[in-house]
Amino acid sequence: MSTTMSPERTELGRFFAVTVRQFEAGQTAPEMFSAAIDAEWHRLLNDPEYAQFCSEHADHLIGHVENKGTGPISWVSAYEEMFGPLPKIWFTGKDGQIDTEALARYRQTGVVVAEWDCTPTGGDDDDFAPKPRKAATR
Repeated sequence: MSTTMSPERTELGRFFAVTVRQFEAGQTAPEMFSAAIDAEWHRLLNDPEYAQFCSEHADHLIGHVENKGTGPISWVSAYEEMFGPLPKIWFTGKDGQIDTEALARYRQTGVVVAEWDCTPTGGDDDDFAPKPRKAATR
């Protein structure tokens, strides 16, 4: 695996680390709200190095499941405890445009309210992951 990682891949690794923490605490699966980071996840899913990436960042294979919703993002405080404030890449779309309003709201309040369309699962280890969060959809 390349020693130089894009910001999206770096943050995906951090997301996987948060995922493990959430799962081990019996909490719901964290919501993937960043289009830019989710696009990187989709690119990596079919890469032969995906299992190694998961092992390096989560010590478990992390699966991917569709789970649409909208609401407060449940894992922001866990991320901040582990890595500090969310960087702006979390508020970046697939097109590279930053949602400056959402980023400013997060920086002012520490809260992220967003839409998501997928969450992690425990991969082949079904006992590892709790069920995805059910949320109101539009």
